[in-house]
Amino acid sequence: MVKREIANVLIRYAEQFKAVAVIGPRQSGKTTLIKMTFPEKHYVSLENPDVRMMASGDPRRFLDQYPDGCILDEAQRVPALFSYLQERLDESTVSGQFIITGSQQFGMMQDVTQSLAGRVGLLSLMPFSLQELVSGGYEPKSLDEALFRGCYPPVYDQNIDVVTWLNSYVDTYLERDIKQLINVRDSDRFQRFVKLCSGSTGQLFNASRIGNDCGLNHSTVSSWLSVLNASFITFQLQPHYRNYRKRLVKTPKLYFWDTGLACRLLGIESVDQLATHHLRGALFENWVIVELLKARLNMGQKGDLYFWRNNTGLEIDVLADIGARLMPIEIKSGATVASDWFKSIEQWLNLAGKDAEDAFIVYGGGQPFQQGRVRVLPWRNATGVMCEL
Repeated sequence: MVKREIANVLIRYAEQFKAVAVIGPRQSGKTTLIKMTFPEKHYVSLENPDVRMMASGDPRRFLDQYPDGCILDEAQRVPALFSYLQERLDESTVSGQFIITGSQQFGMMQDVTQSLAGRVGLLSLMPFSLQELVSGGYEPKSLDEALFRGCYPPVYDQNIDVVTWLNSYVDTYLERDIKQLINVRDSDRFQRFVKLCSGSTGQLFNASRIGNDCGLNHSTVSSWLSVLNASFITFQLQPHYRNYRKRLVKTPKLYFWDTGLACRLLGIESVDQLATHHLRGALFENWVIVELLKARLNMGQKGDLYFWRNNTGLEIDVLADIGARLMPIEIKSGATVASDWFKSIEQWLNLAGKDAEDAFIVYGGGQPFQQGRVRVLPWRNATGVMCEL
């Protein structure tokens, strides 16, 4: 059993807040984490149709069954419950009464902010981080294996082929659940849209191009992408606003929360195919950024990661916001350090001046070293950057 890095933060939140909500993608391990952390609490799954019917039909009576609180799994399935939950929490000063999970951001966030503001601590649980895989005895043999397999827990703790499992994930959670949410009538067009998104990994999101390729208008593209984001399939890295007298690109970049899923949508069938794929560099960039975000989220912190690009083509893959200062991070998939890797980052350091922290390059090789203000980290130590935040 893999010990989740966020477990200690979850316990601390339960000691401080009357309720704790844990959100994240389906199959990221939320239920396992909650049950292991709070074994004494009653567990209630709102995925169960009978339980959901009772909770929807008579919320007050439903909550009365659990005077000391309980675990409410997939709570977004019964939005009406949150108002009654607010009433229950206001009647007591006891912390950690209810532990709530959800796998759809827009439903959970709206209900939490409207009904439970000030009463609930919010955490995000993503699939395994590399450190969690290593501690659990699942360390990938190579970088390409790490990218190809991704980090969903069932890929590691179930005896099942990774392609088979990810195909099932696409068929069930991605297509069935999401298409129900947005009432997709043209299944083929939706599948094409999702695959085109995977082909845009690490790129500025061009809604017009994807819309034209799928035969969709701009509003439909925006709607479908927002649901992918809210369901923790994709996310958008926003550009940083600080321009240093240069015009900036203002379009966000698109990434997937799991590179294994992105590989599956791209039609990559094996580690060998990935090794020569034209998007391997983009997938590595995606993987590193997700590892950095997981490190932040597992500490109960906000992501606060951006990219920076101006109109002359100068670009920094990641800027980490550290108060008034910024830490630049470049990502290179090659296993051999090249001298031209330092050009962009040194230009940015000169532009930023006193606003800049020392810089990092995360690369596909195995040896760390330092050149001036730039520390070079191998991919297995990518989250070492977070030790500086």
